[in-house]
Amino acid sequence: MPELPEVEVLVRHLTPLLRGKVVRGVVVRKAKVARPTTERALRGALVEALFIGLTRRGKYLIFTLERMGKRGDVTVTGHLGMTGRMFLQPKAAPLPKHAVVVLDLGRHAFVYEDPRQFGRFTLDDSAVRQLGPEPLNGEFTVNSFASSLRRSAQAIKVKLLDQSLVAGIGNIYASEALFRAGVSPRRAARRVKAEEVARLHAAIREVLAEAIECGSTIPLDFAGGRKRDGLFYYGTVEGNSEFYQERLLVYDRAGKPCVKCAAPIKRLVQAARSTFYCPGCQR
Repeated sequence: MPELPEVEVLVRHLTPLLRGKVVRGVVVRKAKVARPTTERALRGALVEALFIGLTRRGKYLIFTLERMGKRGDVTVTGHLGMTGRMFLQPKAAPLPKHAVVVLDLGRHAFVYEDPRQFGRFTLDDSAVRQLGPEPLNGEFTVNSFASSLRRSAQAIKVKLLDQSLVAGIGNIYASEALFRAGVSPRRAARRVKAEEVARLHAAIREVLAEAIECGSTIPLDFAGGRKRDGLFYYGTVEGNSEFYQERLLVYDRAGKPCVKCAAPIKRLVQAARSTFYCPGCQR
């Protein structure tokens, strides 16, 4: 599932492509992804509206459009779910099989493709309003982080996936941050010591910033002709030597030697998700 860095990279990629485009038509091919918004409501809000901005909140994309001749801007909340992609393609090009929302932008079409339909493209922003602080800005402080952890008996790895604690952290970067901080993923959140909380806070910011930097070197040519176009960049993109390989230290490395102590990386399941850790560095 795309996490904060992947979504941030996509936002930076789409922003200049969408800015100034006018929506001429809206087609919702799968009603599920727009709920509770109906196709009629989405069309009424967006047709003749002008894209003026695109930002990120946690793992969500926030599209802002100006409605010509109407009071107030309109915002659309997008989420990629597990398998979603959002991209522009020539209007005349055939739509992908799993396109679920298509916006007519004139010479181009904005396509939201989602084979498993776990994502969203909706006027409803209730999920965004429940998010915790952004990890890369000033509202995410060591003190507020520590205070939230003290109230939780959940394992720290599981707690990091709680989007009301901090927005945007997913399975990959939770494992990576805990390894960098030297904290066991099994430790109860309220039992993480003050100095460990400070290290974890710094590790979260560090690993996310590095991932964004890595991803910013990857061309997101979703509508191109290469076989692996549109894949997110974390890990290795096979067969494409020009792609940057992100430096994942524990995620998906079960059985391989730890880069610090050479102990075999282990995998365990927490809250139905895989956790990767070093038993030597994260006692």
